[in-house]
Amino acid sequence: MLENALPIVEAPGSCRPDESAGRAWERQPRLPPWLRREIPRSNANHFTARLLRELRLETVCENARCPNRMECYAQKTATFMILGNVCTRPCGFCAVARGRPAAPETDEPERVAEAALRLGLQHVVITSVTRDDLADGGAEHFYQTVLAVRRRTAATVEVLTPDFLYNKAALRRVIEARPEVFNHNTETVPRLYRRVRGPKSDYGWTLELLRLVKTWDPQIRTKSGLMLGLGETADEVLDVLADLRSVGCDYLTLGQYLQPGPDYLPVVRYVPPEEFERWGDLARALGFRKVASGPFVRSSYHARDMACNEH
Repeated sequence: MLENALPIVEAPGSCRPDESAGRAWERQPRLPPWLRREIPRSNANHFTARLLRELRLETVCENARCPNRMECYAQKTATFMILGNVCTRPCGFCAVARGRPAAPETDEPERVAEAALRLGLQHVVITSVTRDDLADGGAEHFYQTVLAVRRRTAATVEVLTPDFLYNKAALRRVIEARPEVFNHNTETVPRLYRRVRGPKSDYGWTLELLRLVKTWDPQIRTKSGLMLGLGETADEVLDVLADLRSVGCDYLTLGQYLQPGPDYLPVVRYVPPEEFERWGDLARALGFRKVASGPFVRSSYHARDMACNEH
């Protein structure tokens, strides 16, 4: 039985989602051994950080407090976050600042391309804050950034987009740039959707968005990811995986949710590595072409390996 193979167990001392975030932060359990790691030490960390500062570029690595930032910087890679560093959506899990964003910077696509060139990237991942204040949600900026990277490098390109608030024309504009990989995260199961992703989120539209990408351009590989540890059940996760496969999703990432601060949703449980391994095996059995499943996996973690190594 799936329930026996993948038990849903709360971490000792963890809080349930209905408790206040501040109180939950005070009661968060100690990290289990598998979530403790040494910080990579490399001059490449400083090279990457200096380059990003020089070119005035934002990364999701910094803004979302990603636990893999030092590892990725040490490998001279980063996930570029375009359209500023202020988001218009109050997601319960994300550390990116919320508020009123500044206008998009027209030279940003060229600066991203310059960084990709100087870092020697073979696979470029471009994401953004959600820009509900823009008529197209920032789709044109995505389009221009993909094209700028293509002009300056021979890299493959992956976009990790917001949902564009039901705007099919905006979605189509991004697809017209023909990124090799189109990534849009599911993040969690339908029951927790509004709590985790905010009141404007819609699980049905997430699936439809991924379906439309495949319909408009079957050559583009689609990708999605979930965070585990927010209170989901095994059956709920299995249903989401089946839904993603039903819309042709090619790639899947599964990682551990970690609370970035006291104002965010608490961790309900820490998922052990062996459970992630079993989820990975199950996802591959369901037909996903590539799967990354583990406590430190994030949507763009080792993205080049997933996109470029099909064998």
